Amino acid sequence: MVRGRPEPDPALVARVASCALTLPEAYEEDAWTGVRWRVRKKTFAHALVTTPDRAHDHYDLDLAGPTPILTFRSSGEELLALTLAGRPFFKPPWSPTVVAMLLGDDTDWDEVGELVTESYRLLAPQKLVARLPSIGPTDSPG
Repeated sequence: MVRGRPEPDPALVARVASCALTLPEAYEEDAWTGVRWRVRKKTFAHALVTTPDRAHDHYDLDLAGPTPILTFRSSGEELLALTLAGRPFFKPPWSPTVVAMLLGDDTDWDEVGELVTESYRLLAPQKLVARLPSIGPTDSPG
């Protein structure tokens, strides 16, 4: 963690963890800022706080104050749809497959669970993905 950076509310971290830690071999650890969830050293979700100065410099967002965000991986049509959706989603510049979501009082936590699970599916070894419940053909990731 970076000293002096705001950290996400523990209750918010617990909400993300309630989904992320149910996935096979997933684990939680402190990140350079915030908390991340990983499988085999690959980060599939990361909760952190961005500030108005960083949000404008890095994400071209206009924020009133420190704001919690969640980053995750996506691909295919879902990646395109999330990238084009606008708030609460935005595209950080550091990776073509990372999407971020502003978290707040109106966050759809069922959607967060689905996005975290799909991010895990993209990064986890296939033998671990095979242990997840099947998803229908129309719902399969890009």
